[in-house]
Amino acid sequence: MKKILKEFKEFAIKGNMIDLAVGVIIGTAFNAIINTLVKDIFMPLIGILTGGHDFSALAITVGTANIGYGLFIQNVLNFLITALCLFLFVKAVNSFKKKKEEAPKEEPKTPEDIVLLTEIKDLLSEIKNSK
Repeated sequence: MKKILKEFKEFAIKGNMIDLAVGVIIGTAFNAIINTLVKDIFMPLIGILTGGHDFSALAITVGTANIGYGLFIQNVLNFLITALCLFLFVKAVNSFKKKKEEAPKEEPKTPEDIVLLTEIKDLLSEIKNSK
């Protein structure tokens, strides 16, 4: 039992697990933002473009069943906007990483004794070749 608790503790405290938990929480908050963006901003604008129709109210009645395809359309738009926002966010993060990686790396300065030895070697080569 102690071994299992120890393994669980190692698993739960790992950085990856904490990063995952933070990601899920941020994702949930991000989803709420996208939902309100779609519901309160984009869908009314799309409604205006389509003559004032409210997509969420669109439905077909077949027999006794009410098929609300308008909510499906709204959820598809919600998904597409979420995917686009995530794509743009990941693209921005990756561009920052690239800029950081592409930053010119300062070449280490060659120690003075190595420079002198290289000069001596070159001079000796010149003397040898001139004979």
